[in-house]
Amino acid sequence: MNTIEIRTTQNVVIEYELASLRERILAFLLDLLIFGMLYLVIVLLLLGPIIRSLSSGGSLLLTVVYQILPIGGFMAYHLVSEIVANGQTWGKRTMGVRVVRLDGKEPGLSDHLLRAVFLIVDFIFSAGVFAALLISSSLKNQRLGDMTANTTVIRLQQNLSFRLSDILNIASLDDYEPHYPQVTQLTEDDMLLIKQVITRYRNHHNPAHAQAVQELVARLQEVLGIQQVPGDKVEFLKTLIRDYIVITR
Repeated sequence: MNTIEIRTTQNVVIEYELASLRERILAFLLDLLIFGMLYLVIVLLLLGPIIRSLSSGGSLLLTVVYQILPIGGFMAYHLVSEIVANGQTWGKRTMGVRVVRLDGKEPGLSDHLLRAVFLIVDFIFSAGVFAALLISSSLKNQRLGDMTANTTVIRLQQNLSFRLSDILNIASLDDYEPHYPQVTQLTEDDMLLIKQVITRYRNHHNPAHAQAVQELVARLQEVLGIQQVPGDKVEFLKTLIRDYIVITR
């Protein structure tokens, strides 16, 4: 599985697994199926009689409805879905993948709009061949829409199959006393980020990752209101994970 490293706005490097070509094709087909059902129900069945009566025997309106509107509607479906669901359409959500920016920032309206517009080239006019060629041949598994928006699609299954209880085996509150009960202010995604920083630091023990640990600790100290942390910053991060597991399980 191909991976990519993304440096967040907090200057922390996180490694993600890139979504495979197969996952992205299946997500696209699921989205196509979902949109097709919506289009069939809303436009053809509910509004069909009205549209046919308004056309008055002309073909222009019917051409718009049956040829142009489906393309525009599918682009709008992708745009709205990715904006509302944080980079996930229904197909992407089902396949456990999500759109992210390569610079660590959250994708904005312009990014999602570029991805939606370039669906015409990537999938619609080329039947998906152009997108498949680019995704399979590019280093970051990007289609043309990704390249223009500086985005790619990552897998989230690793988070779904990775339980915090697997990080450290803590039985219960009966045999462990949390050191930092305010850790409940954080989320499971925050804990996964902490675990990834620890893993990266251990696997690549260099100044850059050491600095990432220092900055993460400083940020957590500020967010959680911790006045003083132990000298061993990695052990401090592990303690936060232990506390979170015990308190929230």
